[in-house]
Amino acid sequence: MIQTLKHQKIVNSYIEKLILPSRPESPLWNRESIIYGKPARWNYIDGCMIKALLMLYYCCGDDRLLDFSVGFTDFYVTENGDIPTLNPLDYNLDNINGCKNLLTLYKLTGMKKYMAAAEKTVNTQLAGQPRLRCGSFTHKAIYPSQIWLDGAYMVLPFMTEYASMTGDTDMTEDVLMQLQNIRRIMLDSETGLYYHGYNESGEQQWADPATGLSGEFWLRAMGWLCAGLADICELSDENGELFRFSRDMLTELLDSLSSCITDGDMLLQLPARSELSGNYPETSGTLLTAYSALKACRLGIGSEKTKTDGMRLLAAVFSKYISYENEIPVLGNICLMAGLGGSQQRSGTAEYYLSEKIVSNDAKGIAPLLMACSEICRI
Repeated sequence: MIQTLKHQKIVNSYIEKLILPSRPESPLWNRESIIYGKPARWNYIDGCMIKALLMLYYCCGDDRLLDFSVGFTDFYVTENGDIPTLNPLDYNLDNINGCKNLLTLYKLTGMKKYMAAAEKTVNTQLAGQPRLRCGSFTHKAIYPSQIWLDGAYMVLPFMTEYASMTGDTDMTEDVLMQLQNIRRIMLDSETGLYYHGYNESGEQQWADPATGLSGEFWLRAMGWLCAGLADICELSDENGELFRFSRDMLTELLDSLSSCITDGDMLLQLPARSELSGNYPETSGTLLTAYSALKACRLGIGSEKTKTDGMRLLAAVFSKYISYENEIPVLGNICLMAGLGGSQQRSGTAEYYLSEKIVSNDAKGIAPLLMACSEICRI
C-alpha cells in the first residue's frame, strides 16, 4: 500500500490521466518539449518516466505499465538495436539515462534488440566519451573539461548494471573512480554538500579560477547524485568496494541534506541559502532526495532518521504541492531546467538559479514521485 489511500489515488490518477494517454512523439509529461517545441527524440526526461513506470510494475504487476514502457521504447529502438535519434557523437551523458530501461526491458522480455541497443551505445558513445585529465567523463561534447553532478545519475548506474550483466570488472572500476573524483573534487567539507559543476581548465566564466568549481549548491543536482548513488548500491556487489564507497557517500550526503530541511518539511532550490529572498521549496529535488532516502532504508543502509526524512519529504510534497485540474493531479514548484555556461551564458550564481522557469507536471518531478512511492511499497 502506498502510504495512504489518498496518495494511491494520486498515483493512479497520474497513470490513468497523464501517462497512459501519452504518445511517444508528444508525451504529456515532457514540459521542455512542449514549451520549446522540441521534436521527438531519445532523451533523459522520458527515460526518467519509463524507469519510474517499470519500478511501479515490479511493485504492482500492472501489465499496462510494462506494455506502455515497451511501446514507448520501441518507438525509438529499431529491431536491430539502433536508436536513430541518439547521436553518439554528441557525447551527451544525459542520453545514457534511457539506456537503463533497455537493460530492464531485456530482463523482463528477453528481446535481444534491447541488449543490442545497450551494447551499441556502450561501443559507439561511452567507448569514445571524452574525459578530463582526472579520468572522469566530460558531461557533454559541448561542455569540454566539465563534470556536472547530473551525469552521476545519467550514466553511472547504467554502467554498474551493464558491468554486472557482462562481467566487465574494468567498467565497475571506472564507476568507482568517477565517484571518487566527484567526492574528492566537488564536496564542500564544511556543509557536506556538493557543488553543481567543475571545470578542470578553470576557463569557464562560472568556474572559480582557483578551484574550478561553480558557486552554488543546486538541489536537483544533488538529488540526481543521491539517486544515482542509491541505484548503484542496489546494483552493485554488496561485498565490493563500489558498494561500500557508494553507501558511505550516499549516507553522508543524505545526512547533510537532512540539516537543510525547512520547517515546512521541504528542501529549497538552493538548500544552503535559506536567507535568500526568492529561494523556494523545489519539488523535483526534494522528491529525488526522498526516493534516495527510502531506497537506502530498504537496502538496509539508512538509519531510522533517514527513513523519517524520506517519509516527511514525500508527505510534504503530497500535502502542499499537488492540486487537481480537470481531474488530473498537478505537481507544482518544479524547476524546468538549470545548467552552467553554454550558449545561454548561464552564470551559476544564486540569482541565476532562482531565475529559471518554474513549471508543473514535468517528468523531472513526477518520475521521482512515482519512484519514491514504489520504494514505500517495498519497505
